[in-house]
Amino acid sequence: MKNKDEDIEEMLLNHASLDDLIKMKIEAEFKDEMKKAKELEAKRETKIYTKINEVPKKYIFSKYAVYKFYNRRTKLETYINGIQAEALLGLQTNIRSKILNGEMSTFSTDDAYIKFEQVCVKL
Repeated sequence: MKNKDEDIEEMLLNHASLDDLIKMKIEAEFKDEMKKAKELEAKRETKIYTKINEVPKKYIFSKYAVYKFYNRRTKLETYINGIQAEALLGLQTNIRSKILNGEMSTFSTDDAYIKFEQVCVKL
């Protein structure tokens, strides 16, 4: 604590403005908050679900879900998140409800096959 007091005293003796002192204080508080946030993030446990019937419903069509997307026309394979997968379902409510209940893990559109891969959630 004395070290901070000495820094402030030195700034005052060097004719530092009040704005500089406030800016210094805000930066120090910001750095402390970032450090605390990183420590909390490191303590959080990660859970990975690979079976759709084990995934909590709120995560099936979330940004944490990963789906494999296979384009039938271009023969390319890529990955999309749950939000994008739900958008591809469109008005197919019966398929959406089966996926949410864990009865299905794949579906198709006119141009693509979509398969559930995993959900990675930090607890």
